This record gives sequence, structure tokens and C-alpha cells, in this order.
Amino acid sequence: MARAKAKVMAALNLAGAALAAALVAGPALARDVAPLGEGWRFQFGDAPGAATPAFDDSHWPAVSLPHSWNRLGAYAEKRDPASDNRQGVGWYRLDYAAPAAPKGTRFWLDFAAVGSLAEVWVNGVSVCTHKGAFSRFRCDVTAQWHVGAHNRIAVRADNSRPAPGSSTQDVIPLGGDFFIHGGLYRGVSLISAAPVHIDLADHGGPGVYLATTRLTDQEAEVAVRTRIANQGKDAARGVEALVEVADAAGQVVATRRQPLAAAPGTSEITTSLALASPHRWNGRADPYLYRVTVTLRRGSQVLDSVSQPLGLRDIRIDADRGLFLNGQHLPLHGVSRHQDKLGKGWALSDADHDEDMALIAELGANTVRMAHYQHADRWVELADRYGMVAWAEIPFVNAASFGGDEGTPALHANAREQLTELVRQYGNHPSVAMWSVGNEIDIGALFARGAPPRSRALLAELNGLAHQLDPSRPTTFADCCEEDNPIPGGAKTELLAGTTDLAGYNRYFGWYYGVPAQLGTRLDHFHAIHPGLPLSVSEYGAGGAFSQHSDNPEGGPVNPFGRPHPEEYQSWYHEQSWKELAARPYLHAAWIWNMFDFVSDLREEGETVDLNDKGLVSADRKEKKDAFWFYKAQWSDQGVLHLTGKRYRDRAYPVIEVRAYANADRARLALNGADLGEVACPGRVCVWPRVALAAGANHAVVTASRGGVTLSDSADWTGPDPRAGLRIDSGALSGHGNGAVRFGSDTFFSGGKARLLNITGFGRGPRPAPKVVAGAADPTLFETWREGAFAYDLPLQAGNWRVTVRSFEPDAARAQPRDFAIHANGAMAVEHFDPARAAGGAMRAASVSFPVRLAGAGLRLEFTDAAVVAAVEVEPLAP
Repeated sequence: MARAKAKVMAALNLAGAALAAALVAGPALARDVAPLGEGWRFQFGDAPGAATPAFDDSHWPAVSLPHSWNRLGAYAEKRDPASDNRQGVGWYRLDYAAPAAPKGTRFWLDFAAVGSLAEVWVNGVSVCTHKGAFSRFRCDVTAQWHVGAHNRIAVRADNSRPAPGSSTQDVIPLGGDFFIHGGLYRGVSLISAAPVHIDLADHGGPGVYLATTRLTDQEAEVAVRTRIANQGKDAARGVEALVEVADAAGQVVATRRQPLAAAPGTSEITTSLALASPHRWNGRADPYLYRVTVTLRRGSQVLDSVSQPLGLRDIRIDADRGLFLNGQHLPLHGVSRHQDKLGKGWALSDADHDEDMALIAELGANTVRMAHYQHADRWVELADRYGMVAWAEIPFVNAASFGGDEGTPALHANAREQLTELVRQYGNHPSVAMWSVGNEIDIGALFARGAPPRSRALLAELNGLAHQLDPSRPTTFADCCEEDNPIPGGAKTELLAGTTDLAGYNRYFGWYYGVPAQLGTRLDHFHAIHPGLPLSVSEYGAGGAFSQHSDNPEGGPVNPFGRPHPEEYQSWYHEQSWKELAARPYLHAAWIWNMFDFVSDLREEGETVDLNDKGLVSADRKEKKDAFWFYKAQWSDQGVLHLTGKRYRDRAYPVIEVRAYANADRARLALNGADLGEVACPGRVCVWPRVALAAGANHAVVTASRGGVTLSDSADWTGPDPRAGLRIDSGALSGHGNGAVRFGSDTFFSGGKARLLNITGFGRGPRPAPKVVAGAADPTLFETWREGAFAYDLPLQAGNWRVTVRSFEPDAARAQPRDFAIHANGAMAVEHFDPARAAGGAMRAASVSFPVRLAGAGLRLEFTDAAVVAAVEVEPLAP
């Protein structure tokens, strides 16, 4: 027994000696940042005792960071069983063998972001909490850290859906059309620092803050404010701060030393430096960056060092003339972006961020809206390097409360903290031009059953705080609903315009309501009633599917929350919307919603589930929609020529419209080797109307010349046999197949109004049973119809044909009989037709057929009065 006891004592003495050596091994050095990306274990669901060091997590799956337990979104109509939309608590644990460290070293855990609540334990002791899914935070773990020994880190992440009584009820955002992913999705690091260091406890900020106090062509003056933390017991003696500015080549162009008298606690110093002949950060044209480095030294010993980007620029925004960068007018045109990717959720790598920014740059954008929250550090660094002028935003989205009040004090405090973190962490980046303190916070009025939420008070409070934190940048917000509540009987919204320095309008004319041509007149109205307030369009967009197509995007009503979402409609929408925006120079910016399809578990639309499909690029970044090429032709300085409709290979009709996007003045089309001529490309859109396809394979080639360089593109289409006739799904935006029978979408028409039987509502809640037309062999045909007095000019060959018109009475309350006539090439074909009388009542399928003999090509069908046509079928008759 005595011998065993002696062995134990000897082992303890050796361990103590090793620990002592670890604590005194050398002087305190500059900070070290060790990524903690490997060795984690994870479990979804609460796990009692998981914070204690002795907890057995061996049965938990091993994960690497960044990590999120959520995986959502598919190009399918049903959610995949592998999808994970769970919201709640997830636990992470790490057993970390800490290396030796100098005596006095301070230890911090640095979390780049956790979705969306976090509580952190080290060796069983709770060390910090954080509320908010998007910003960096740090925990001082020095008192709990075991140097040269094992440390058990436990993190409880919680992305519970906000609701009254939930853990996130006082954390913004309270809502939004995007999914809050849970987990350690941006990674974790261990920071080791000397007792005297640049402050690590300033709301996740770098501790070094830059301000350009004067900027001329001859000289720039830069103020460098450094927060010094002395976590030792005594005043730091013999310490100085070396402040250096290096140019883009790494050459030091300005320097200054400043002695410190850092008493225990936190203090600040401000250092002014002058730069001769400054090189400006000039957006995409020349995103020149200096670098400011602050180094704390004691003699030759480096205690700490922090580097930050410096971009010298001046931005001015005028209510009538737009934005000026360094005195030059710069109309901003770009995109918004969410931080998710198909198959990865929010757990993005640096390579993912790099890919996204490269695609945005390829588009020719010069601005990016970081929606609707603080993005990763990598993203704002890329914006600096690419020269993107950025809108940075906090997630104050939809409302300040769940009821008709202004929000709880706890929620206001959380919003203030998230704004403070954003400004501290992004403030040195020259790309950031404005702070957004709210997005669609008036949208609650659209859906309110009682008193709508009141959000203006918090918006004003955040506006004041933003100016206090950063007087150099203007504030903005994104409005959804000023004077524009499309829901009948909807509540009146608060007037928010004028609360911030700038205002953005999220408007979707031609998608959720109205037509694109109304966008410009509406903006003119806001410009007139808010003189002196600089305006932008912070969102506009439309859904687009890769597998759903339209023969005529003006042929039917869109179902914005349902299906289909033809790619051609999205392209047409953007052609029309950009025409409105480009003609209004008072707008300082316009941001497309969105660059990429992104996750929203509220959505089942187009060809997707759990995705908002308004992106110009697919959620996996593999496919570019035609609308991408439209904007590339508008904005890029590279040669662009793109034939649209390539994915619509099997065409429904033998005659089509061919479109191309080009930044050349003219383009030429050849089909199957035959020259179809050269056309002008006004608005960078080239159109060849009524192009006849051959039955079977067709190869189209378009060419253009730009600056002496020949551009070309091609497409392959399969044309139907024109001898087989035509089938039109009247009022439909997209065609459909029913076995061997193929209906194209509504086209070849003039006049009338397209109608939709069932409009899909927003969200995943219970929905009313759809209306169904009884007796229809193909119910899809009766989902839409064309109504009124109208005509069809059908590209038919000479011959004998049978025309069948399918109809029904959509209005069960209609008092008068619906009696309409049909003329074929001017001759009466059907004198009186009442679908209700023919079918035996309303909402029942009816049809009428008649023969037509064509001596030449073309058939004109005219429908009189209040006609209702669900489909037109033309089939050949035997001679």
C-alpha cells in the first residue's frame, strides 16, 4: 500500500512540475489563434448533464466545423426524407488537449456565429451566453482553462422558432421568409493573448477602429482608435503602440509610435496619420486597399498585433441625382444574397463565399445587399476586394412584436446589441456604404387580424444608435408596404419613410401584384411625396424554374406562391422591370431579389420545395437562369451573347419566338443552316418573331460582333409535326402533357383576360380545398381560362381541321346566361354557346367542336362578348 501511495505521489509531483513548466515557459507573446474545427461531437435535442466534464458523449456522432444540423431545399415537389428542418436545441462537445502557454496568458473562445442562441461551458462552468444568429462573440475562459491539460468545451445551440413563450421570443428576427439554421455554422477558435492586448471584449469587434477624417487628392488623414485591455494586476510599463499603414504592395507608407500608460482595465488611444497622394478605393473600377496594423510592444517583445483594411473613399447620396463615389456618379445595380447553399445550409466554407462573389462579379454587379443580417467576415472582406458597394443589415425583419405593441424591452435591447455588433465588426470595411436597421417591418399589417405590430419606435431607436456608433455612414431600411397593401381590407401601415437617412422599397409589381409597368410610376409617386429623401429599390424579383416553360410569358396569370414558375416569365419580368428602373436616375441603387435560390421552409413553389426560387442562379450554384444572362448583358463589360429558352428543348408549337441577350448592337440568327436575318437589339434584347421550326431536330446559332470580336451561342430544339395540329391551354402560363397529348401555354392570342381558378396562399398552414371543374377528363386544362372578347391567330397549314373549344361557367352566381359566338376566318362557326347550359350547370366541363377547311395557311378564331375558353384543340381531319 505504501509503495502504491508513493507512486501516486511521484506521478502527482511530475504532473505538477509539468504544469508549472507549462505556466512559466517563456515570456507572454503575441496572440495566437487556433482553429477548433475538428473533434466535435453533436446531438440534436436536450441532453441533461451534457455541460459536465464527465458526461459520456461517445455515442454522439462526430462532426467537423462549420456545422449545422439543418438541411433543406430540393428541386422536387415533395420534401426529401433526408431533409432536416428541426428547430430547437442542439449540443456540441469538444475534448481539447491544451498546449503549454506562458504564465499570465489569457484565453478566449471565439465564435464566428451560432444559430441562434448559445450558452458555453468550459470544464463544467458556464462562461458566456449570446443571443443572435449572425455575429461574432467571444468568451473569456481564462479562469476555467486548464493549461497543458484536457479541457471540455460544451455549447448549447438553440434555433427554436420565435413565438410567444419560446426561448427566442425576444431575439430578432421574429419572422422572415428564410430559415434560421442551427449550429456552430461559422466555426470556433481559441485565442491566446498576453495580459496586455488589443481589446477582445468589444462586441466581437477587432479593437482597432479606423476613420478617414480628411481626404483630398493631395493628402488623407486617418484616425486610428485602439482599445487596450490590461487584464494584469498592475499598470503596463514600457509598452508602446506602433501604428503602421501599408499600401497594397505591403510597403509601409505611414507610421507612428505612441507610448502607453495602460492601467488595469480598458483604455483607448487615438493615433492620427497622414498619407500623401492617397490612392482611393474606387469600387469595381479600382478597389484599392491599404492595411493598418497596430502592434503593442514592450521593447523588442510583441505583445499583440491586429491588422484591418483601410479603403479611402468618399460616398455622397443625393435625392435627385443618386450616388456619387469619390465625386463620380455611380448608379448602383446589383443583387441581394442569403448565406445558404443547397446541401450545406449555412455551414459555408471560404471557397463557397469565394464562388458566390465571383458569380456576382461575373454578372457585372457593382453592389451587394447583405440580406437580412450580418454575413461572414469572409463575405465583407470579399466585398472590399471586389469593390462591391454594400448594404449591411441587422435582422430586424417583419415586426417588433407578435401583437399590436412596440416590442418588449428585452427585444429592443437585443436589437441594439446586434446593431452594435454589426457596426463594430464591419465598420472598418470600405465596401459598407450604409447601415440598414430594418426590413419589411411594416409587413405585419398585411396579415394582422387585430391591431398590426408597431415597429416604427424601434426603427427610430436603431436609427439613432447607428448614428451614435458611426456618424460617417447613412442609415436605411427596406419598406414593403407604404400605401401598398394588396390584401383587401388589410390594415394601414405605419409611415416609416423619413425615419432613416435613406429608404429602400421592396416592390414586386408583376409578381405578387400588378404589372411591371406600374413599378416606375409608383417610385415616381414616392419620390414626389418624399422630396429630399434618397430612394432605392431594395428588392424586386420573380420566381423561375429550370424545368417549367412558357410559350408566351404574357399568356397567363402567375401563381407566385404555387406552381408553375416558368423560366421565361422570370426573364420577361426582369426585362420589363429593369426598363422601369434604368429610366429613373434619382434611384441611388437597385438590388435584385435574389442572386441565388435560397432556403425557406414556408415555400412549395415552381419546381421546388423549401426554396424561394427567385434566384438568378440555382441554390447549388450549378445552373444560371436566362435572367442571369439578361443582367450580364446589361452590366458586364465582357462580350455577352446568350440564346434564351435552351432548357425548353421539346417545343409545343411549330412556330416560336427566338430571343437572345447581347451587349452588341445587332445579332444574326441561323436555323438549321438557313440565315433568318440580322436584327437590332434594343435594350440588349434581340427578338426574331414567328420562327418556324422543322419537325424534329432543330439547331439554332446566333452570332454578333462586339469591338471586333465575334460572339456566338447555340441551342437545340425539337419541333412538333405541324400536320398534327395545335393544342392550347388557354390562360395558362405554362403548358403540360397528358400522356401522348401535349398542350402548350397560352399564346397566339389578342385581347381577353387570363384567369386562374386556384391561387396558392403563402406558407405551409392548412389550405382550403381547391376548386375542381366537374366532368373534366383533364382537370389541369380548367385551372386557367381566357375570358372576354378575344381572338387566336393560329399557325396552321392548309387542310381540313377539327376545332374543339373547351369551356365552363366559372361563376355559379351569374344571373344571365353566358352566350358567346365563335368565328373561324370571319365565318360563323358557333352562333350561340352557353357552357353552363351545355354542361348542365356551373363549374362543369363543356365543349363544342366544328370543322374548318383552310385553303391557305393560318386560322383566325374570334370569340365574342364574355367568352370563357379553357382550351383550344385543332386536330387534322381526313381529306
